[in-house]
This record gives sequence, structure tokens and C-alpha cells, in this order.
Amino acid sequence: MPRLAAKLDRISPFYVMELVKRAAALEAQGQDIVHMSIGEPDFTAIAPVQAAAEAALRAGKSRYTPAVGIPMLREAIAAFQSQRFGVAVDPARIIVTAGASGALQLACTALLDPGAEVLMADPAYPCNRHFVTAAGGMATLVPTSPEDRFQLTAEQVCEHWSARTAGVIVASPSNPTGTSIAPEALADLVREVRRRDGFAIVDEIYLGLSYDSPRRSAAALGEDVILVNSFSKYFHMTGWRLGWLVVPPALVSAFEKLAQNLVICPSAIAQHAALACFTPEAQAEFEARREAFRARRDYLLPEFERLGLHVPVKPDGAFYIYADVSQHAPDSNKLAYRLLEQAGVCAVPGMDFGHAAPERYLRFSYANSLERLQEAVARMGQFFGR
Repeated sequence: MPRLAAKLDRISPFYVMELVKRAAALEAQGQDIVHMSIGEPDFTAIAPVQAAAEAALRAGKSRYTPAVGIPMLREAIAAFQSQRFGVAVDPARIIVTAGASGALQLACTALLDPGAEVLMADPAYPCNRHFVTAAGGMATLVPTSPEDRFQLTAEQVCEHWSARTAGVIVASPSNPTGTSIAPEALADLVREVRRRDGFAIVDEIYLGLSYDSPRRSAAALGEDVILVNSFSKYFHMTGWRLGWLVVPPALVSAFEKLAQNLVICPSAIAQHAALACFTPEAQAEFEARREAFRARRDYLLPEFERLGLHVPVKPDGAFYIYADVSQHAPDSNKLAYRLLEQAGVCAVPGMDFGHAAPERYLRFSYANSLERLQEAVARMGQFFGR
């Protein structure tokens, strides 16, 4: 058999998938499961997007596009960045990608030499660190705490930066915690990275789903900050695999060269369909859905506290609650399986997200209907004896 690359040993399994497989097996046996695990909106692509995809198919718009995306979509994204997040971005800096995952893979390939180190918060979305590993780099997880909103700080950048460090990847709002970095704190962090001639990648895929403060993009911090965004979360186009990067002007040609070789182009049909996301009518529907997510969060937070599921930092974005379950069990992984088997509620143990006290936490996704979330609360109330 061919020998696998040694770096694969540093890529851990996505543990939640085993839990989800067990949930599917229970459903096949007839058990009703309330899913609060996978981070996928229960809303799907809006009707105008579906219609635009059908029209593109009928018109034969399925051929290769430019590697960086069709010009109309790049211009529409730039206008969206300006209108929604208040920062003007030149369309020439926008590179359309095969989802946010494709964007991060492209960025890591472009920016990392073998052995280069990237600082990231712990806990964090696991795939982000694996993109670094796959590109030949080394992801260094920096333990965070509720006091820092589970986010990397400028002080931690100073403390952990080494001769091998090339840059940082931060997510605001974050998966799994749903917390964002305060604008001033992010500016301080970027300033420290800039002083060390490093790169700063800011994952903003949940920025559209922010609830408690103005949605401010890190694009305001300077053209050297690299942004990642996606059509999966705010626009509810998960399986369409479409996202984008905003890169410094001087790096556009290098990123384009890589995209030409690695992916040829993003999905042509998905790109033409995504143009329908930017009409006033579409934006009104997306905002209404955002309010629905906010209502679900606001329902769950007091209920979780009542159940003894302490939420140390109020999530202000995305659709996740990172709850401290240590009052009920010393091992969140074992608790997750008990909760699934005995209560029919599927949540994600902290072990998927890093090494900072993962046994204390479960991540609950509220990307499910309010009715189903109410059912989950009722079941957990019986399970925890409250």
C-alpha cells in the first residue's frame, strides 16, 4: 500500500460525525431525535436563488468561469460589503471560492511555508487548524477563557509569537462559542501581528448573523487584513459551496494563479444563482431569518441557565451556545451520548474544538425550528431531573 503523508497523523477525526451517525441509527430504529449538533441553517436557499439557478441551467451558464469568479458576482459582493458592513472594498480584491473552506485552503496554501506556525484560539472550529496542517503548517492553539470571550487577544499574540510564527487566524463571530471580538480588541490584535510582519486572516462567515451590536467588518482595519466569508450561513446556501476572500491588492495575482491550478473555478451555476441574494427583497428575507435566529437564542439562554447548563459568555452571533455542563457530568463526551440515547437530543462535545477544558463544554446549535428547540428543552428538563 502507498504510504500516507505524516501530516495526516496531525489531522484528528471530526468526532461529532460519530455522534451524528449514532443519531441516524437511532432514527432508523424509530426514535425521534432533536438535532442541535450540525452547524447548518434549517432555512434553505431562498426561492429567487433557486429560480436563478434554474434559469442559469436553461441558459447553459455551466461552463468554466474566471478562476476568481464572474465579474458581476465580485461587484455584487463588494457592494454588499459596503452596504451591510460599512466598508468599501474594491471588487478587484474579491476572489470567489468553493465555500469558506476553499477560501481558507487557498489562503493557507498561498501564505504558509513548510513548518510555519499559525496562532489560533482554543476552542475553535477544528477544520481551520486542519487547513493549516494540510498546507504544511503547524496550528498552535492558544487556550482562551470566558474572560476573553473565548477569543485570541493581542497580549496572547505577543506571548506566543515565535520565530516560526507566520500569522493568525481568528473567527468573529466564532464557532463553537458564537462570540465575536470587540472591534478595539481586534484592532489591537491586528496591530501586533502587523508589527511582526505576519498575516491576519479573519473568518467572518457568521458576521451577517450578529445580533447585539453593529456588524463591523475587519476590512476597516486595512487592506492587509485577509477576510473570509461564505454564502452558507447568512445566505443559507450550504451545499452550493460558494464563498469569497478579500485579499490585499498585491496578492490578488498570486491567489488567482493558485486558484487556476487548484480548483479551476467555483461552481458556475452557484455563482449565477448567488446574484439573486443581493436584491432588496432577498436582503429583507435574510434579515427576517436573522431575527428568527435571534429569537431562538433569546429563548434558549434563560432556559439553559434554568437547566444548569451555564453559558459563561453570551453568544452575540452565529447560531451556537457553548454551555458549561460540569454541574451535571465531568465528561461532556460521555454526557453527549447519554443525552442522545436517553433524551433524544444531539449536541456536540467540546473535544472537537481543542484542548482548553473540552470536557466541560457542549456546543448546542439552534439552527432548528423554535418548536423543536422547545421540545429539546422539555426533554433535557426531564433528563436532568428539573
